[in-house]
Amino acid sequence: MNLLFKIGFLDISIVNLIDITLVSVLIYQVYKLLRGSVAIKIFLGFLSIYLVYLMVSALRMELLSIILGQFMGVGVIAAIIIFAPEIRKFLLIIGRSSFLSNENLLQELLFWRKRETQAFNINPIIEAAKSLSGTNTGALMVLSSNSELKFYAESGDILEAQVSKRLLISIFNKYSPLHDGAVIIHNGKVKAARCILPVTERDVPAQFGLRHRAAIGMSEATETLVLIISEETGQVSLAKNGKILHNLSFQEVREFINDYLSGVDIDEKFEPISAYERRQIKKRASSSSPTNVS
Repeated sequence: MNLLFKIGFLDISIVNLIDITLVSVLIYQVYKLLRGSVAIKIFLGFLSIYLVYLMVSALRMELLSIILGQFMGVGVIAAIIIFAPEIRKFLLIIGRSSFLSNENLLQELLFWRKRETQAFNINPIIEAAKSLSGTNTGALMVLSSNSELKFYAESGDILEAQVSKRLLISIFNKYSPLHDGAVIIHNGKVKAARCILPVTERDVPAQFGLRHRAAIGMSEATETLVLIISEETGQVSLAKNGKILHNLSFQEVREFINDYLSGVDIDEKFEPISAYERRQIKKRASSSSPTNVS
């Protein structure tokens, strides 16, 4: 059993340490998944009821133990129903992190095809973003490096058109029938327009509208980089893995997109929504504080 040491009557082996480590990692990942959402409060409520159940059972309060015992008996089914979105998100994270989740890799292994390069000329995207931002025209562009996102593309209108500045500007023109929704860009082509994206269920700052919420939700569910242009301010933001970078310059946007399409890990450069909100609160507090006049 490869015994390492003993704590009292407990025999600790290498397998036990590995088991404890894996459970710790799992609990931490579940916490990260639930953090910032209403689900964490529901989970704490379930945990409180379970602790009360253990307490009344130890004190031999039979009537209350029976009632809470019946509740805990259906607790697993209730938890599956209540936490269905979180369970779905957890499975999506596992699926997109899996070795077999890469479509190009599957094609390469099964059909012996060479992997196509994902790099393409992003100048039309940057130039279109400049024009849209200058006229305060809202836009939502989903850039995917490893998947065509057929499920989301089929929720809109399939285009399969080469990316160009004029095409993107015409799509997001407020009089265009395709402006309401997102465009999906993969391998230098606009796969679809007017696409419906999943909206995040996390608490986000009040200044983020539906466009930003959809961008964050899409980045949570997929391995995409989402470009957002605010209709109110014209500011440009990027969302990745449930995190966001706000009010970026176009040079910064260009660098992030190039790095993403080149396979560079850019997740660490993005900040969590909670960190962004704290920074905004500090900024508002400093701007509203009275200045000393000498």
